[in-house]
Amino acid sequence: MNRKVIFLTIFSMTIALIGLMGVQIYWIRNASSVKEANFKRSVNEVITRVVAKIEQIEKRKALQNNQFEGMLNFNRHLTYENFITLESLDSLISVELNVRGIDSKFEVGIYKPEKDTMLLRTSNTAPREMIKKGFAFRLFASDIFTSPEYLIIYFPNEQKYLLTELWGMLLVSIILIIVIMYSFSYTIMTIFRQKRLSEMKNDFINNMTHEFKTPISTISLACEALSDDEISKTSGYFSNYLNIIKEENKRLAGMSEKILQTAVIEKGQLEMKKEKIDFHLIISNVIKNIRIQVEIKDGVIIRNFKATQSFLEGDKVHLTNLVYNLLDNANKYTPRRPVIRIRTENTSNGIVLTIQDNGIGISKADQKKIFDKLYRVPMGNIHEVRGFGLGLSYVKAIVTEHNGKINIESEVSKGSTFRIFLPFTESKEK
Repeated sequence: MNRKVIFLTIFSMTIALIGLMGVQIYWIRNASSVKEANFKRSVNEVITRVVAKIEQIEKRKALQNNQFEGMLNFNRHLTYENFITLESLDSLISVELNVRGIDSKFEVGIYKPEKDTMLLRTSNTAPREMIKKGFAFRLFASDIFTSPEYLIIYFPNEQKYLLTELWGMLLVSIILIIVIMYSFSYTIMTIFRQKRLSEMKNDFINNMTHEFKTPISTISLACEALSDDEISKTSGYFSNYLNIIKEENKRLAGMSEKILQTAVIEKGQLEMKKEKIDFHLIISNVIKNIRIQVEIKDGVIIRNFKATQSFLEGDKVHLTNLVYNLLDNANKYTPRRPVIRIRTENTSNGIVLTIQDNGIGISKADQKKIFDKLYRVPMGNIHEVRGFGLGLSYVKAIVTEHNGKINIESEVSKGSTFRIFLPFTESKEK
């Protein structure tokens, strides 16, 4: 897929997602505003009724106390202590709120601005906070002889109550937004993953073509040479060309086997023939086979076997390939005079193999990907080194099959260090 198309698609999806989330947030805020307006209207209706009932209670109490003037006007004649208590006021408001379906904690008080004091109140909340955040309603509005007094009702959990009323819509909206964001992120990651895999596949095909082309050409030239009567009659040349064909054919078989092994690993069909083996012996045999390739580059292999227990349960062939791949990489990715250090040591339940080189190293970003199939580090002159990008993914698979662990420490231009832990027996912890 074209890079511009990918980024245009991502940009369009991002705009659409932001727009959708904006619309969702708008509707939630709108619903919240409506709920808040309904709440305030209900509180206004409740307190209007409560104020009316307070005036009726005072009037009735005044009549009982022979305050006949109360029958002629709405002037207040009694102090609050003489006709209502905080408990009855609280009960009166609770009943009216329940009728309106409002089930939220509230605090109430009667405020006299002239004295700037609360005549009555049901909590220790600061009067200023109650006046600022609460609902105020004048008591005895028709009383022209007394300075105004106000019934204050304050809901300390108002916002929490409103959110609780909207929790269903909020929950559904949050879930939908999370699902959309997850789907969007997953889609983007999938697009980039597929693009990267496509590039890696093309790189692999190019590398594979190049790798197979070289030995095929060599075999072809050797066969042409052998068809020459003079060369076929010269035993030295004849044997030399036959050896070339044999070695190149072996090389072709090895590359084919590596690709087939990767396909088997990918399908999860890798079979291990585990037996009691001497890991030191395996390492020594690999060193013997690869030493000449290192010495050609004026390099050296230094081994330090500190492990006193070198026997473990494992597949001899695959562990041999594992060590060979790591040593081969250490040699290939060290341009001049490779110094490869091999060390073993024991832990309580296994062997740790450490392979250190002085090669070109690997950046931190690439260290996370080097065990991925087909991945080759895209920097410097690495791609001048032949390979399919299958070696380390194979190594990782073999280590995993042996219930082991592998990690790398590396720095660009300062070499790499691979550490592999293999347990003595299969039953040991991973």
